[in-house]
Amino acid sequence: MTSFSKHLTFRWADLDPNFHVRHSVYYDCAAQHRMEILDSLGLNLKVFQKQHFGPVLFREECVFRKEITQGDSVYIHTTVAKMRADASRWSIAHEFRTEDNLLCATLTVDGAWMDTKLRKLTDPVPEVAIKALASIPKSDDFIES
Repeated sequence: MTSFSKHLTFRWADLDPNFHVRHSVYYDCAAQHRMEILDSLGLNLKVFQKQHFGPVLFREECVFRKEITQGDSVYIHTTVAKMRADASRWSIAHEFRTEDNLLCATLTVDGAWMDTKLRKLTDPVPEVAIKALASIPKSDDFIES
């Protein structure tokens, strides 16, 4: 497996006045896909609540290449693009591609893990988070920072 992938469908409400997918929908799809991936790797809301930590984002950026319209068949492909050895900081890349593998957009997030009781970055990172991030396929240009 080179990435976690999911087929996306878009609703009428996902379109803007130009009849293509509005920019904020890309961010919503990427966030949902990240949480589905973490959940599949054992990091769900119950674990976050019980161990008092969760993901926090510092930056979120999308580069748009080709518009997506309501009838397009699009897949989101998610990989880890950058990560410290201790998984304390990481970047996750989401590529939105057509069935023909044409790149429509790349959305990248930079994040870390936050202690939800202390409201500051975790130290050390919970082992379950390290294992989960290590299980996500790395991008072709992955950087260990």
